[in-house]
Amino acid sequence: MFTGKISSQLVAAGSVDTIRRYAAAAEQLGQLHPQQLKLIFEQNWFNLFVPRSMGGLELQLPEAVRLQEALALADGSVGWTVTLCSGANWFIGFLDKQAASSFFSDKQVCLAGSGAASGKAAVAENGYLINGHWKYATGAPYATAFTANCVIEKNGAPVLKEDGSPLTGSFIFKKEEVTLHNDWNTTGMKATASQAFSVEALAVPGERCFIIDREYALLPDPVFYFPFLSFAEVTLTANYSGMAFHFTDLCKALFEDRIKRHGYNITEACEMLETLARSKSRLEDARQVFYEVLEKTWANGCGEKQWSASSVNSLGEACRSLVKLSRRAVDELYPYCGMAASDQNSEINRVWRDFHTASLHGIFTFGCG
Repeated sequence: MFTGKISSQLVAAGSVDTIRRYAAAAEQLGQLHPQQLKLIFEQNWFNLFVPRSMGGLELQLPEAVRLQEALALADGSVGWTVTLCSGANWFIGFLDKQAASSFFSDKQVCLAGSGAASGKAAVAENGYLINGHWKYATGAPYATAFTANCVIEKNGAPVLKEDGSPLTGSFIFKKEEVTLHNDWNTTGMKATASQAFSVEALAVPGERCFIIDREYALLPDPVFYFPFLSFAEVTLTANYSGMAFHFTDLCKALFEDRIKRHGYNITEACEMLETLARSKSRLEDARQVFYEVLEKTWANGCGEKQWSASSVNSLGEACRSLVKLSRRAVDELYPYCGMAASDQNSEINRVWRDFHTASLHGIFTFGCG
C-alpha cells in the first residue's frame, strides 16, 4: 500500500516495488542493494538540487522534500540515504568552480560526509594539511567523494573569529584519500551504511575548502541561499513523516488480521482501530500544516533569495510538531502489534527500528518531547 496522502506520482509504483523488494536484503548486506542503487542512479535522485546544466534535477525545495518523504515511505534507509547524499551534493552551490567541475564530472556522483567539526586543518602553503576522524557518513561505500568540517589552525593554534570562537571550514576529499571504518552497528537504518572515515596528514589545495553560508553561495539557484539549518530540518522531517506513515500502513493490515484471528471483543477491537485512526489523523493534520508552511515560506523568499527570521521560525515549529506527532504515533501503536512486531525479520519491525534509529539524529533532540 502506498499512502494516498503522500503522492505516488513522485515515485512510480514499480520503483516502490523495487525499493521494498530488496529492503530486507539490503539490511542483511549492511548497505543499499545493487538494484536499489541502480534505481537511484537511473532516477538521478542524488542530484535533486544540482542545476540541470551540471547534470542534476534542479528541484525546488518543496518538490524535493515531497520526493524524499515518498522515498522514506517506500523504505527508511533508501529515503535517508537519498536525503543525506543529495543534501551533500547540494554543496555544489558553494564549491569552487574548478572543484565542482572535477567532482561532479562523474555521472554517479555521490557525496557522503559529516557535519561534526572533528578534524583539524592546518594552514599550509597553497592549501591545508588535514587530520581527522568523522562519524556517520551515510552512503559511505558508494560515495565518490567525502565532505567534512575542520577547525582551522595556524602555527599550531586555532584561528579565532571576531567573537572568539574557532574558525571552521568545510572540505571535500577524493574517495581514495580517505580511510573507511566499518563501524556502523546500529539497531536500525543498517542499510544506510553510515560508516566513519578518516584522513591523516592529507594535503589539499585551498580551492577544496568551502563555506556553507548564503554569503558564499556561488550558484544563483534560490535553494543555495536557504538557511542551512532549516534545509536540514525540513528534509529530515520528511523522512520521519514517511517512515511514520509506512508504520501506520503496516499497522492497519496487522490490526485487521489480529482482530480476525484472535477474536477480540468489540471494545478491544475498537480501541485498536480508534487509536490507529486518531494517530493517522493527527499525523495527516500536522503533515498538511508542515507543507503549507513550507510552500508559503519558500514562495515568500525564493524571489529575493531572502527569508525572514519569523518565517524560518514558523517553519521550524511546523517541523518539530510533525516530528513529535510521528514519534507519538509510532510509540502509541506499537503495543497493539503483538509479537509479530518484535520479529526482526518482519517488515514492521524493520520500519520500527529504522524510525527509532533515525529519530536519534541530534537535530531534533530538543523541542520535540
